[in-house]
Amino acid sequence: MMDINSLLGQVVPAVGAAVGAYGVAVLNRAEGQAADATVQLGQRLLDRILHRTPDRTPIEAAVTDLAEAADDPDALAALRFQIKRVLAADPSLATELAKLLPEEPTVRGGGPRSVEVGGDVSGIVSTGDGAWNVQGR
Repeated sequence: MMDINSLLGQVVPAVGAAVGAYGVAVLNRAEGQAADATVQLGQRLLDRILHRTPDRTPIEAAVTDLAEAADDPDALAALRFQIKRVLAADPSLATELAKLLPEEPTVRGGGPRSVEVGGDVSGIVSTGDGAWNVQGR
């Protein structure tokens, strides 16, 4: 089974994207209506969490708070905490959610001082002795 914190690192951004796209309506929106793959994944994950949670109220409240304060990192942290509580109480749900996530790309550096990037990079990546980097605006 995947570590809960690692799982949360993948689940919460996807659920947050779904909440950001649809607000509180994400709680009732049909999965097929999602336009973006991340949003659709977030909807599937949230739907699975809500259907397996005996008391949906804390998750729904956290989703509502995030929808009302999308730029507030505390609102996202509150949602993460509620999801973490659910996953800690139900390890089989954590395993189920991990299976829904895309596999992480395998990244291997090429040698000494190599750079490993498993996603996007914005900005300069430089290695080597005496490297000089200038980034224009």
